[in-house]
Amino acid sequence: MASRAFWKGYLKLSLVTCPVAMAPATTDAEKVRFLTLNRKTGRRVVSQFVDAASGKPVDKDDEAKGYPRGEDDYVLLEEDELDAVALESARTIDIEMFVPVGSIDWIWCDKPHYLTPDDPVGEEAFSVIRDAMESTGMVGVSRLVLYRRERAVMLEPRDKGIVLWTLRYGDEVRDPNHYFGKIGEGEIDPKLMSLIAALIDERSKRWSPNMVSDPVQARLLEIIAAKKKGGKRPAKAKTELEAAPSNVINIMEALRKSISSDGKPAKGG
Repeated sequence: MASRAFWKGYLKLSLVTCPVAMAPATTDAEKVRFLTLNRKTGRRVVSQFVDAASGKPVDKDDEAKGYPRGEDDYVLLEEDELDAVALESARTIDIEMFVPVGSIDWIWCDKPHYLTPDDPVGEEAFSVIRDAMESTGMVGVSRLVLYRRERAVMLEPRDKGIVLWTLRYGDEVRDPNHYFGKIGEGEIDPKLMSLIAALIDERSKRWSPNMVSDPVQARLLEIIAAKKKGGKRPAKAKTELEAAPSNVINIMEALRKSISSDGKPAKGG
């Protein structure tokens, strides 16, 4: 079942404009969530903001946003000041530029959203923009106010619609050279590469969402279902501690043992 649109506005490319609707492409609605209760009374525990010095609760009307400029010294910002920021991009996705597909590295992509036409009249304009990006191998780049912040977004044609990705800010992505730059650049033995390639080939499968199912979530639902019925709690799942792997002295021999004679990976490989 399609979720309701959480944002409605316009997609604009030069003089071409069409109404669009957007919904998050992912959901955690099925995730098991817990409330914090008072064990003695069985009632919910409610959190509240308290003054750091007096410990007294703060009324909702007295809460304010503050930016620290020194110890116990803050710049206060009012709600109307925060709402006034970047309002020009609040309801219009004005595509400013196009870049080749794949030129925006995966690490910059933050949250995916499904973008669809919001009325039959604007569907043709939407489809033209989508198909033009698809045929030229380009994705659109724009700016949009989402989640109370102006964000750069990428528009990627997908099937009959467009996937809009919010992009991370420049200061949110760490330089990979600080981590990968320390790894050596020695040459790899071609024979090792051949054996690894064979192992990869044996374990290759067609992608399925079942590959990323959550066994812990399923186990929690079993426990909750059993307790609802008043039955006994399911027995604790047996887990075996994995032994720390010993240092592999001969990589070639380890790879050969990993590949069984019948073409399947050896157990423990």
